[in-house]
Amino acid sequence: MARTPSTMLELGTVAPDFTLLEPATNKQVALADYTGKPVLIAFICNHCPYVIKLKEALVEFAKEYQEKGLAIIAINANDVANYPDDSPEKMVEDVNKYGYPFPYLYDETQDIAKAYQAACTPDFFLFDAEHKLYYRGQFDDTRPNTEAPATGEDMRAAADALLAGKPAPEEQKPSLGCNIKWKAGNEPDYF
Repeated sequence: MARTPSTMLELGTVAPDFTLLEPATNKQVALADYTGKPVLIAFICNHCPYVIKLKEALVEFAKEYQEKGLAIIAINANDVANYPDDSPEKMVEDVNKYGYPFPYLYDETQDIAKAYQAACTPDFFLFDAEHKLYYRGQFDDTRPNTEAPATGEDMRAAADALLAGKPAPEEQKPSLGCNIKWKAGNEPDYF
């Protein structure tokens, strides 16, 4: 597990478009399905201890903030040939185990992860209703092997500010997690 921080994509960046498979429903989900809505894009996976530490808190956050009008989409871009615990079949198991109330999509080509300059799991990108980047960074200070429970403190503050029409938080701490498991020869050039 390589501790990797977010790349901190430039605020105001327009969300790259995508259409990806949702293994749990075997349907295609597109960013365009959320036109005119603020949206949180979360790059996660099944096996990363950083993600596992906050899965239940992310589900609670999603339930609360979807009611407030925030769309949430999770994407797994890991190389499943070398990391079979992140396979689409295992993604469906994860959805069922944790009761994800949001689509959990599979980025098989890793093109979408590259378009977002995603670097780690978890990596979060919060976009306003025009799909311009408002916040990118950590969910909270939770890390594996710490006693403190995940609270989503940083993400809650950012989402509350966004939904209230306030300026983006000035302090945005990079997320920290396992590096995205890139396919051999497919590593991005933004590191």
